[in-house]
Amino acid sequence: MKKSFLHCSVAACAATAMLASCSTAPKHNQLTNGEIADGWELLFDGKTLNGWRDYNGDSLTQPWHVVDGCIQAHGDGSDLSGYIVTDRQFDNFILDWDWKLSHGGNSGMLYHVVEDPFFAVPYVTGPEYQLIDNDGWEEDNAPTKLEEWQKLGVDYAMHLPNPDSLFVNPQGEWNNSRIVFDNGHVEHWLNGHKILEFEAWTPDWYARKNSGKWENAPEYGLAKTGVLCLQDHGYPASFRNIKIKQLPKREAEPVSLFNGVNLDGWTAYGTELWYVTPDSLLVCESGPDKQYGYLATNDYYKDFDLTVNFKQLANGNSGVFFRSFVEQPAKVHGWQVEVAPKGNDTAGVYESYGRGWLVQIPDEKEEILREGEWNTMRIKVVGDHVQTWLNGEPMVDFTDEAIGNAQGRIALQIHDGGGIKVQWKDLTIQPL
Repeated sequence: MKKSFLHCSVAACAATAMLASCSTAPKHNQLTNGEIADGWELLFDGKTLNGWRDYNGDSLTQPWHVVDGCIQAHGDGSDLSGYIVTDRQFDNFILDWDWKLSHGGNSGMLYHVVEDPFFAVPYVTGPEYQLIDNDGWEEDNAPTKLEEWQKLGVDYAMHLPNPDSLFVNPQGEWNNSRIVFDNGHVEHWLNGHKILEFEAWTPDWYARKNSGKWENAPEYGLAKTGVLCLQDHGYPASFRNIKIKQLPKREAEPVSLFNGVNLDGWTAYGTELWYVTPDSLLVCESGPDKQYGYLATNDYYKDFDLTVNFKQLANGNSGVFFRSFVEQPAKVHGWQVEVAPKGNDTAGVYESYGRGWLVQIPDEKEEILREGEWNTMRIKVVGDHVQTWLNGEPMVDFTDEAIGNAQGRIALQIHDGGGIKVQWKDLTIQPL
C-alpha cells in the first residue's frame, strides 16, 4: 500500500507528535535474568542500531534512528525503500517486540527474508506480520478500504486472524506482538492473545501462495531461514523491546523427491516436457520451442546430501541445480552440477548468470560417465563446502563463500537446442 500525498500534512503532524512522545521506562530494552537463562537475546540495545543494516546492503543508510530508547522509522520509506534487516539469520524462533504507529500508520515485521540483488524488496520472499492502524488508514485514504488480508495482525495476503482475539490498544499507545515459528508451525500473537496459527508448506499453504498476491512471486515464503526485517512504509513507527529466543531445529528424515507417480512437490518452468512413464521414470525431453526448461522443487534445501540416478537417452545435456531460485518464466539463478555428454564435465559445478564454471572435471575422469546407461550422482552441500561423486568416484570438492551464503531449491534442467532426452529415478535427499 502507498501513502496518499493528500494526507502528508496529517502524517507530518503525527510524526511530530510521535517523536515528542516516545519515552522509555528504565527496564525497556533489557532482559531479566530469567529471560537470559531461558535463551532470550536482545536485537536492539536501546541506544544504537548495531546489528541492523539496509536490506541487501552492508551498512545502514536508511532513515532509521534511535530516539528515547526506540527504533524509529521517520516515515520516509516507500514500497521500494525503507527496509532494515538484522545482520544475522534465524530459522526457528519466538520473536517478541513492542510497537507504536502514527495515525493511519503502516509498517510490518518480516522474517525468513532472502537477500539477493535480484530481489528488489524483501516481501517477495519473507512472510510479514502486518502492522497497521486499520481505522486511521481508512480515514486518511477514504474512500479506499483495506482488504481483510491487509489488516493488522494478518500473515500478509495469506492467513487472517480471529477477529474475536484482536485486542488493540488505542492508537498512539504501545502494543506488543509475537511471532512463533517452530519448524513450520506459525503463530501470531497480539497483546498476549494468540490471533492466528497455521502450518507452513502444507497443500493448503501452497494453494494460498499460488493464488492472489503471491501468484507471481515464486520464491515467496519458501525459505526456512533468513534475516528479520522492519518496514518503513511511508509512516512514522516506533519499536522497542525486540527480543528473540531461538528454537531447536527438528531432525529431518530422508526425503524422496520423486514419488514415481506424478510431479507432486515440483513446479515446471518453461515449455519443455516433463512427464512420468508407466514404469515410474521421470523424463525431461525437448519440446517444440527447444528452449531451456526447469523442474524445481517447491521446497528449499540448504544443507543436504542428495543422490539421483540418470540415464542419457539423447544428447543428455541437463543438470541438477542446488540452492537456486526461479525467475519467471524460465530462468534459474544458482549453481548447477552438470549432466552432459562425455567430454563436457558431468559432475562439475557451474554458476548460472554469474561466474560460469567454478570447477571443471579433469579429462581422465570423463570416462566415469556411462552414456546410455544408468549413472548415480551424489551431491553433498554443507555450508560453503560442495562435493560431488559420479558412480561412486569423487569428482568435485571445494568451498565457495557465495554458495555458503545462499539457500534455495533443487532443480533439474533441460538445455536449449532441442534433441535432448534424459530419464531420472531414485531422487533421495537427506537434509542436514
